Amino acid sequence: MSIKLLISSVLLLCLYNAFTDAQKKKETLLSEKVTQMMEWTTRHPVIRMNGEKFRRFVKAVPRNYSMIIMFTALQPQRQCGVCKQADDEFQLLANSWRYSSAFTNKVFFATVDFDDGSDVFQMLNMNSAPTFLHFPAKGKLRRADTYELQVRGYAAEQLARWVSDRTDVHIRVIRPPNYAGPLLLGFLLAVIGGLAYLRRHNLEFLFNKNVWAFSSLCFVLIMTSGQMWNHIRGPPYAHKNPSTGQISYIHGSSQAQFVAETHIILLFNAAITLGMVLLCEAATSDLDIGKRKIMCIAGIGLVMLFFSWLLSVFRAKYHGYPYSFLFTWGS
Repeated sequence: MSIKLLISSVLLLCLYNAFTDAQKKKETLLSEKVTQMMEWTTRHPVIRMNGEKFRRFVKAVPRNYSMIIMFTALQPQRQCGVCKQADDEFQLLANSWRYSSAFTNKVFFATVDFDDGSDVFQMLNMNSAPTFLHFPAKGKLRRADTYELQVRGYAAEQLARWVSDRTDVHIRVIRPPNYAGPLLLGFLLAVIGGLAYLRRHNLEFLFNKNVWAFSSLCFVLIMTSGQMWNHIRGPPYAHKNPSTGQISYIHGSSQAQFVAETHIILLFNAAITLGMVLLCEAATSDLDIGKRKIMCIAGIGLVMLFFSWLLSVFRAKYHGYPYSFLFTWGS
């Protein structure tokens, strides 16, 4: 009986030693990984990863830190303009985190470029860039760990809200001062003030109905085209599929838009407005009948053509909308 007890004790001791050795190795490996990540982050807030680094520091265990990774294609031959814009915002976010007083080793930022880690793109079945993913410290990726770029845009503030939702780490984005806006506004006010001073004895133009009508139309067209949404959300100008090279200027969802899309809508609305103005002028002006006919035909043509395009864009975004006029977008 004593021999069996002795053997059992020896086995338990061996198992305990093996477990403690494995635990020590795990802690040592984790400490080395965190130390290496901190060293890289100290030199540059955004760690540049290839396939080997991704497998070792992101996919492999142990890992007690979250990773915010931007998958991108920054090489010129990839012709991904939005990737550079998104990268600037991502760098701003990472810098704001790195130099904040709340900085810890619980969250790290990294990028994987397609030309440095195409195997990573294949591993994740990823066929578009830029894409932002959150790799949690524990557990598998969830749907919310993929950032909805097309809906929320790539502004650093929007990314910071997403990071806060996924990691409970709150990052205050600190942008460098931008004096372009105030300088431009000051220049514009100076020009207006200068013109008013030069014409101080003849300010009848301030009471010109056409001047105020044109200014009002410009303001309405800018607002109805979605420029304010762009200013708030910071969407990409367009989207290029890195696999096919196809560029999309119209977003396929009714919940988002591209900057190029607002320019297209602005052009369409302006053309329709011009057509309506021509029709009104043709009906009320004192010009000869020939010129009025030309104005009427041009106005009808502008309204029909650009309203058809505008309606087709609406159909492309609101799937299932049954009505069309003349033709559909892309036909």
